[in-house]
Amino acid sequence: MRRKRLKIQDKEMPFLEHLEEFRNRIIKALIGVIIGAVLCLIFSKQLLNVLLWPTTQVDMPIDIQVLKVQGMFIVTLEIAFFGGILVSLPFIIYQAWMFIAPGLYKSERRYVPRVIISATFLFLAGVVFAYFLIFPFALEFFLGLAPETVQTNIAIDFYISFIIRLLAIFGIVFQLPIMSYFLSKMGILTPTFMRKYRRHSIVVMFIVGALFTPPDPFTQTMLAIPLILLYEISIFISQWVHKSKKNKEEDGDKEELEPKQE
Repeated sequence: MRRKRLKIQDKEMPFLEHLEEFRNRIIKALIGVIIGAVLCLIFSKQLLNVLLWPTTQVDMPIDIQVLKVQGMFIVTLEIAFFGGILVSLPFIIYQAWMFIAPGLYKSERRYVPRVIISATFLFLAGVVFAYFLIFPFALEFFLGLAPETVQTNIAIDFYISFIIRLLAIFGIVFQLPIMSYFLSKMGILTPTFMRKYRRHSIVVMFIVGALFTPPDPFTQTMLAIPLILLYEISIFISQWVHKSKKNKEEDGDKEELEPKQE
């Protein structure tokens, strides 16, 4: 295995070629986002109805209003942009993987479909988790604080920005196991390190929840809980990666020793 690794390293690209490759991958990913955004723009009204669905799950009536002349235009662009990223996500992940693939073993490159499927699934899982569980509860909690004499009128541009930001945050947060896999492959992350700093990580997760969610304990806690669960899953993933690498190194050492014994 070491010999295969050395062959790959001998063919490393110069720094400028790396930058050129990186630029090409970004351009291709952006083209994918644009195509996805155009498709979502065509179905923007249907997608808007989907995003407004959580308002129907609240006990109290909610009146969504357009308070700005350009309000619906901004909302349509936000829906198209976020939807474009979501639709083109597998293609974006594929471009990122192909950029780092030359530095991996041939045996590791066969995991491309698994990584793309796993990353897409985790992002969608985060979006679904936020859409069906977090956001309806958040609406119920926030609007329930208002007395009955107060009307619940919400500007549509504020509402859409809020729900899209929440969906995107949870989708990104659910990528933690994939990040753990790559960092463990690179040797940056170890299961021992993750176990040692588990308590510190929990504190950091609550801080992250405070920074990327609305300033209320409810939403922050709801973001921190899946982060903690994903962190524990990431420890098992890191342990599996390091165990696999150790077995490969032992097999390589045995192959090197066999000719000498002859």
